[in-house]
Amino acid sequence: MDILLVEDSNMVAKGLIYSLKSNGYNVIHKTNRNETISFLENKKVNLVILDISLPDGNGFEIYENTIKPKKIPTIFLTAKDDEDDIVRGLEIGADDYMTKPFSTRELVARISKILLKEKKNLVIKVRDIKFDLDKMVVYKNDNEVSLSSLELKILYLLFTNLNKVVTRECIIDKIWEWTGNDVNSNTVTVYLKRIREKLSSDIIYTVKGIGYRIDEE
Repeated sequence: MDILLVEDSNMVAKGLIYSLKSNGYNVIHKTNRNETISFLENKKVNLVILDISLPDGNGFEIYENTIKPKKIPTIFLTAKDDEDDIVRGLEIGADDYMTKPFSTRELVARISKILLKEKKNLVIKVRDIKFDLDKMVVYKNDNEVSLSSLELKILYLLFTNLNKVVTRECIIDKIWEWTGNDVNSNTVTVYLKRIREKLSSDIIYTVKGIGYRIDEE
């Protein structure tokens, strides 16, 4: 997945690029209006993260004249916590809006949600396993697989992060978020073992010492 980051602050950009690359995204960084327009004339990206205030132009203008006609999902960034800017950005068609400073973890979560929605296909199929994300139902060769609520959520986490490693720490944090229960690495191992047994499939790869991954076909 290619993401175009349009941000004139090198300090902000450096942190964002590191976080996005750590989550498996390829990042192209541009610092001004002219670079952005020139790049988009011949290149395609999956999503744009666009700062509103640029040294040679306005993010709203770039979006309306260059990005929107190409139907590229866009998240606006700004240092202004201005309600009028937020409303304007969303009214002209932006997918989301974040005010600096913000959590890079939250930004990554919003990016994942937007890109998933853009697929316009909320049923993801990997080999013989199919996951209907809307209904939260899993099928193996069109037969429904019986999973517990927590097992479904863990598998959902893997399916919505295809081609990316979901760390054990991330799964532990999520289990705490979902249940309020403190768990350890051994608990994660047990849950993944159960999920694999119920799927009777080898689509879940173990990345030794790090976590788990499901790859797109």
